Amino acid sequence: MERNLKNVLVISFGFLLLFTAYGGLQSLQSSLNSEEGLGVASLSVLYAALILSSMFLPPILIKKLGCKWTIAISMCCYIAFSLGNFYASWYTLIPTSVILGLGGAPLWSAKCTYLTIAGTSYAEKAGKNAKDIINQYFGVFFLVFQSSGIWGNLISSLILSQSSTKVNISEEDLACCGAYNCLTDTTNTTGSAKPANSLIYTLLGVYTASGVLAVLLVIIFLDQIKSDQAETEKEKLEAPSFWSTFLATFRHLKDKRQCLLIPLTMYSGFEQGFLSGDYTKVYVTCALGIQYVGYVMICFAAVNSLCSLLFGKISQFTGRKLLFALATVTNMACIIALLLWKPHPKHLAVFFVFPALWGLADAVWQTQTNGLYGILFEKHKEAAFANYRLWESLGFVIAFGYSTKLQAYIKLYILLSVLVLSMVTYGVVEYLEAKSSPGTPTATKKENGGPHSQETHM
Repeated sequence: MERNLKNVLVISFGFLLLFTAYGGLQSLQSSLNSEEGLGVASLSVLYAALILSSMFLPPILIKKLGCKWTIAISMCCYIAFSLGNFYASWYTLIPTSVILGLGGAPLWSAKCTYLTIAGTSYAEKAGKNAKDIINQYFGVFFLVFQSSGIWGNLISSLILSQSSTKVNISEEDLACCGAYNCLTDTTNTTGSAKPANSLIYTLLGVYTASGVLAVLLVIIFLDQIKSDQAETEKEKLEAPSFWSTFLATFRHLKDKRQCLLIPLTMYSGFEQGFLSGDYTKVYVTCALGIQYVGYVMICFAAVNSLCSLLFGKISQFTGRKLLFALATVTNMACIIALLLWKPHPKHLAVFFVFPALWGLADAVWQTQTNGLYGILFEKHKEAAFANYRLWESLGFVIAFGYSTKLQAYIKLYILLSVLVLSMVTYGVVEYLEAKSSPGTPTATKKENGGPHSQETHM
């Protein structure tokens, strides 16, 4: 096998193993560690740490350690989070969430740098276009990586469904599920249906082992990039200091279009935060039990992956405006339906319809918003995508931050308000673009990659 392709596959399967564990664990946080909102608080802290690390850590670590060892060490930060869940408390989960957040940005940056260098190196040897090879390598990576959401959630559901104590949820308890959930009722089914510690430890053991395998795979099989190959990339990484990156990010806010895109970018964090932090807890766990969370999130991950691929291809024919309209209508319909629906075990299919539709809409938000940033800010991509990471992560922080303080219906109204505001400000951006370049087509091509995936699958 060609050496560069072997390295791409090593990184791809390393990330698959790592995010099989992290993805499954993130989906369960609000249900597994529901006491005093510990689970969602840890996720909020995690994304806050990610914002900080993305501004200064990646260039420093990649320059000092190289891509291979930056990836390996950053992966260890994810394992620390799995270990913190064994004895979940404010003293274990919050510090390990900070560690994971700090490791997240260097991990994704080192991966992008490695694949870019590997693609360029092979293209030079084979006399091919570097851009084409790099795109192929990223395509292989995401083809393998995207399935992590399915495997991680499948593992959790298969293990947690082994529970011998099947809890019959009373009608009185079911009244506390859904949009008008009982915030004060901590002894509701969310607590009483918690699986036995032995099952939780088994699950965490499998997740930790998956993370350790990922690290070993990278250390043993991933080639270190030769110094002469990495020289050019290192030169690029030497320039930005923390303050220059920080200032460039906020200087970019002078662009009116960037300011107008803030609500849309934050909405991406809000809607993903609601699904993994609130829908899984107050609808699925409350009415069906924690063992169903994994199956529901598999439905979301599968539809999201398929639609990301589909929308990336058809966007050149439909244009991005039509796809944004589809996502808006789909999300609005889901939000209104969630406000009206009283979850009940008899409505089993409905629990899967919502994440499927949510996955369809999320695929548009991710592929098209990334593409929009790439097209609008072609000359200032680094500052633009730094803003993308910043505002989407802030959306996650806020969504997880107020998760335990407000009832679900209030969060749904907030979600609806931000969505409406996003579409109004996005419409202004499209109007400004049409006005400045009346003859230019606005159809966007897919730019499904690094900046979004860091936050979505982090």
